[in-house]
Amino acid sequence: MRAIRVAAAAALAAAAVTLTAPTAIAAPEGGSGGTGGNVTPFGFSVTPSTIAPGGRVTLSVTDCDSSATASSAVFDTTTIPRGRTAVATVDRDARRGAVYRVTFTCAGRSGTTALTIAGGSATQTPGGVRGGLGGSVQGSNTAEIAAGAALALVAAAGTVHAARRRTAGRGR
Repeated sequence: MRAIRVAAAAALAAAAVTLTAPTAIAAPEGGSGGTGGNVTPFGFSVTPSTIAPGGRVTLSVTDCDSSATASSAVFDTTTIPRGRTAVATVDRDARRGAVYRVTFTCAGRSGTTALTIAGGSATQTPGGVRGGLGGSVQGSNTAEIAAGAALALVAAAGTVHAARRRTAGRGR
């Protein structure tokens, strides 16, 4: 039993380290036609990488000793203060399904990443989310509903079984 607990703790620790470690960006530059990669002495990211027109993206830069900038065809050039993040609003007229280049510049060096504009009809509203059904109704079918109901029934039956075993064990 102790070995299972130790293995579970080790797996959780490995997952935490893997998911929180910074990632290296080495994708080739799009449209350059050259062999140069997109390797920079600083890290950068756009979150989320897929956004609806009018949505807000968070821009971040790491390992940059000064302020950095991020620019794209779908939002204004944004200054990112050293050690902080910045938020940019994507143009409402951004073409759905298109992929735009976001260029980050730090100390004269540049790197790019992609920003995809969502192709669906839902839009992210600046300042928060709208209440209601959201995406919970879209795309569900009879098989998914039946599978979900079966899982809920199995969980309920397991709970009842465990509770009865526990109370039966106390009566002895």
